[in-house]
Amino acid sequence: MTDIGIEFRQVTKRYGDRRAPLVVHGIDFTVRRGTLTTLLGPSGCGKTTVLRMIAGLETPTSGRILIDGQDVTDLGAAERNVSMVFQSYALFPHLNVIENVSYGLTVTGVARAEVVQRAQAAMASVGLSGYDRRLPGELSGGQQQRVAVARALVLEPAVMLFDEPLSNLDARLRRSMREEIRTLQQRLGLTVAYVTHDQSEALAVSDQIIVMEAGRIAQAGTPQQLYDHPQTAFVAGFMGEAMLFDGVAAVDGAVRLGPLTVQADRSVRAGPVKIAVRPEAWQVGPPGSGPLDGTLVKSSYLGSVRELTVATALGEVFVVVAEAGADASRPVGAPVGLALRQVGVSVVNAAD
Repeated sequence: MTDIGIEFRQVTKRYGDRRAPLVVHGIDFTVRRGTLTTLLGPSGCGKTTVLRMIAGLETPTSGRILIDGQDVTDLGAAERNVSMVFQSYALFPHLNVIENVSYGLTVTGVARAEVVQRAQAAMASVGLSGYDRRLPGELSGGQQQRVAVARALVLEPAVMLFDEPLSNLDARLRRSMREEIRTLQQRLGLTVAYVTHDQSEALAVSDQIIVMEAGRIAQAGTPQQLYDHPQTAFVAGFMGEAMLFDGVAAVDGAVRLGPLTVQADRSVRAGPVKIAVRPEAWQVGPPGSGPLDGTLVKSSYLGSVRELTVATALGEVFVVVAEAGADASRPVGAPVGLALRQVGVSVVNAAD
């Protein structure tokens, strides 16, 4: 059996006739069996359209889609071994938990005894044992989310799809639910495609992240690859709060950013380049301690970290420092020295 769970081969999608613009532009990607891939990007980038094409809810305009090595491009949603967890959960309000979970098995004619056994096993896997007779309206948002996941799991799909599954939850519950989804995916060895616009969510749950921009794949890789080594200004900005600066690359790979020098994190031609600098890459010290002098113009306390804005010859620089550090106590208006760590600094492309 192939180790590829999902494969897209030059898939395009447009709505309407051939004069309509493409919303997905000839994309290629693979999702390995037993892994979780997140489709990440802003609204309108095409990520949900891609998910719906995997599910069979949309038909590609061209290209091929394979699931577990089988070409499913022309198969309908009911003919694919795929389950989807929707943003709204889409629970039946008049059915109790076990009826919601077992619905897909019931309508496909599975024997009653097997339906109950599989539904209870799916509920147990998401921590809902004993909730059989509750109605959706009697459950919290997180519990409703678990019901939706159990309903998808009970069908024993080759692929599970999640469309913005945590967007209706508060921040603390989002964090705990994303950990539960990731733990469940790893424990059961599920092949998952997951859509979100939240980069922190993508970093937390993914084996692979595919960043989409205007219907194209801007970059794909592991969370660390995309965060530490973005290849474009768009990816650098979307995967965190990187600031872009104009720099100059030398033939030896050294890159000058005003009075600062860093080593390029990938091969670049000598000449003007754009440099992405993450706020945690800056080191703050007393005046003269670094090659770049500045003045502290803003300081915001956020508990474990402090956000600083420093006026420099390069413009205002956004910096994040550990609140426990000595950098935290400097008053607004104080002079500071800035240096750069190698980590968190990336050459993203040639300067325009």
